[in-house]
Amino acid sequence: MISEERIRTFINSLDQGNDEFLDELEKEALADDVPIIRKDTQSLIRFLLTLERPLNILEVGCAVGFSALLMARYSEDNAKITTIEKFEKRIPIAKRNFEKYDEKKKITLLEGDAAEILAELDGQYDFIFMDAAKGQYLNFLPDCKRLLRKGGLLLSDNVLQDGDVMESRFAVTRRNRTIHERMRDYLFAIKHDPELESVILTVGDGMAISVKK
Repeated sequence: MISEERIRTFINSLDQGNDEFLDELEKEALADDVPIIRKDTQSLIRFLLTLERPLNILEVGCAVGFSALLMARYSEDNAKITTIEKFEKRIPIAKRNFEKYDEKKKITLLEGDAAEILAELDGQYDFIFMDAAKGQYLNFLPDCKRLLRKGGLLLSDNVLQDGDVMESRFAVTRRNRTIHERMRDYLFAIKHDPELESVILTVGDGMAISVKK
């Protein structure tokens, strides 16, 4: 039987890759143990941006700016990206990367707690990428739904937690049980929310795509 990892490796080997500057940023981030969206996740985002052509994009969880720059590179020329980050050590790196590589000045970085910032935002977004603290996804969901236009996409990353989410809470380490429970609650919420139509994919570390009805 072919293993899932072999299938993933084969699929990723077909990928055309990103621009050289993104590849370099990815290498630097991985060398510094900064979590970066996986290759198949990058491919899915590029596909969705090409399909949907969103002009108003919101990212919850910026880190060093890799995914925001990926979206800037593969979105429409007049697209605008708002990204949120609270980790003080990563904010200066993200700013530096944006100054260097965001040539069309698409990206706006908001510094601070995502829950507080989301509550203060208004307007309507075409595309929201959720890639922040996994234990907070359920808390962010009401504001994300409020900010997402009808027909817009909410893309949630890392929802399978390397497979832990499918296990009993007693099968995961004690320190991870709260996150495990909250992610299961989040997945149940988006699959049963009457305002959303959601699908959960085994791409990367699990991706959920929700469309606002």
